[in-house]
Amino acid sequence: MSKTYHFIGIKGSGMSALALMLHQMGHKVQGSDVEKYYFTQRGLEQAGIPILPFDEKNITEDVELIAGNAFREDNNVEIAYAIKNGYKFKRYHEFLGHFMNQFTSFGVAGAHGKTSTTGLLSHAMKNITDTSYLIGDGTGRGSANAQYFVFEADEYERHFMPYHPAYSIITNIDFDHPDYFTSIDDVFSAFDDYAKQVQKGLFVYGEDSNLRKITSNAPIYYYGFEENDDFMATEIVRTTTGSNFNVKHDGQIIGEFHVPAYGRHNILNATAVIANLYVAGFDMALVAEHLKTFSGVKRRFTEKIISDTVIIDDFAHHPTEIIATLDAARQKYPSKEIVAIFQPHTFTRTIALLD
Repeated sequence: MSKTYHFIGIKGSGMSALALMLHQMGHKVQGSDVEKYYFTQRGLEQAGIPILPFDEKNITEDVELIAGNAFREDNNVEIAYAIKNGYKFKRYHEFLGHFMNQFTSFGVAGAHGKTSTTGLLSHAMKNITDTSYLIGDGTGRGSANAQYFVFEADEYERHFMPYHPAYSIITNIDFDHPDYFTSIDDVFSAFDDYAKQVQKGLFVYGEDSNLRKITSNAPIYYYGFEENDDFMATEIVRTTTGSNFNVKHDGQIIGEFHVPAYGRHNILNATAVIANLYVAGFDMALVAEHLKTFSGVKRRFTEKIISDTVIIDDFAHHPTEIIATLDAARQKYPSKEIVAIFQPHTFTRTIALLD
């Protein structure tokens, strides 16, 4: 049954992806936000989804309200009007937690690499079978007939706690979001709570000491580069066109793979995807075929060439992510001088991670 949804803060990366997904599933979608241009609005405009100014007149009885997590009664007229007049609304993560129950869901969590890994997983799955997905770069696809749903699970303010996925990848645990988390132990506690909600299989990076301590009611599979990992990337060859490697499980090679992506971290991301799809019963030959055609996600190692200069735009704002981006750049452009320009992302994060 078709519904009408109004998104309060529709230009947010998660919100825009969800709006696109619901629109493609046949629902009527509109939203409101500030006038400032955001990279997400191009996709919304191309889909014909109205983007309105914030106004209490947007709140009516015939729409289901979905609110961005940053908007509150004291800073948004629509939220204030909805609360004053008794209109119910769900936060983004609350709606998503309920929405995904109609699918076999695949979550991707972690301090770093969520968006790239979600993009890679959804790319492989959508080319094998009908799959809906929601990626943190503002990209979403919805199909009313899909059996599977791939989504990005954000740990900030424990927003992933409404999620109970069938499968989930956790790429790593690191101290981030210092405006919310007090310590690495606090971060670990959040991920450990999330892991307990995974139902069929949890896939975690085996060389992460915190992830080795994670607990879950579902089977836990470790992936990485070591012999004691359940899924091990081996025979790795990194070139200027991408990365080639095999994946070994239970002493046997389950496939030979190529990803047109760069850096050690992207081999790990791909190994996580391969492990998850192997356990979920997907054909490894088909997985290998479609990993080859992955073109990346928005704002992650996005390249623009001007004369003989290559400009790489990446959302890396944490020291771990910056190191990974530089590693990827050196792989693809081994003969070029690399100059890094860093744009700080929030004062609290920059100060906390400066050392």
